[in-house]
Amino acid sequence: MSSLLKEDIRTVKERDPAATSTLNVVVNYPGLHAVWGHRVNHWLWVRGLRGIARWSSQVGRFFTGIEIHPGATIGNRFFIDHGMGVVIGETTVIHDDVTLYQGVTLGGTGKEKGKRHPTLESCVVVGVGATVLGDITIGRGSKVGGGAVVIRDVPPNCTVVGIPGRVVVREGRRVETVDLHHEDLPDPVVEMFRQLQRRIDVLESRVSQEEAAIREQSAEESRGNESNEGPDASPGEPKPQGTE
Repeated sequence: MSSLLKEDIRTVKERDPAATSTLNVVVNYPGLHAVWGHRVNHWLWVRGLRGIARWSSQVGRFFTGIEIHPGATIGNRFFIDHGMGVVIGETTVIHDDVTLYQGVTLGGTGKEKGKRHPTLESCVVVGVGATVLGDITIGRGSKVGGGAVVIRDVPPNCTVVGIPGRVVVREGRRVETVDLHHEDLPDPVVEMFRQLQRRIDVLESRVSQEEAAIREQSAEESRGNESNEGPDASPGEPKPQGTE
């Protein structure tokens, strides 16, 4: 247990530059308090003491602003940064080295029983205010952008942005460490508009070339017509007489 607590404190120090000392982490990090409380509540839950576990989780929610259902399964080195408004549902499964930011919801859909909450594989980062709903899997090393709503599975090493969440596949590389840079994620909508703008630029350039060619051709035809026409007859020249 002592080694696990030390690992939790070390995780906070590694992922938050504001964590300047062990005392600072232990006293001032509600995300860490919520994780520690959940470990106790989950222990009670799996041993059938579910009423006590639920009551204890609500007490933890009151003090930390973070609601973790005692039935959720959470791995090692789990980090909740700030954490206010985070909600983690009963059948959620979180693997090792996962990071959540404030306002994240890992929720269910409908009233179905059984597995109805997400599974987050190792090294996943979920940005501020994001929502992940249903029995879906967020693959290893993937990122969920701030404010995204994810309702479908996400492959490993991808990013998800928008409402509903749209997957932008990154290079297929194995992720060995947690990449916390969730502020600079690609936006497929913006990229679509950029492609359209590039296409419009190409078409405008082509139209301009065609118009220039037409003007030049018209000018050449005009000059050719002028050279082929003879001089006009003088006004004093007598008109030819017709036969009667």
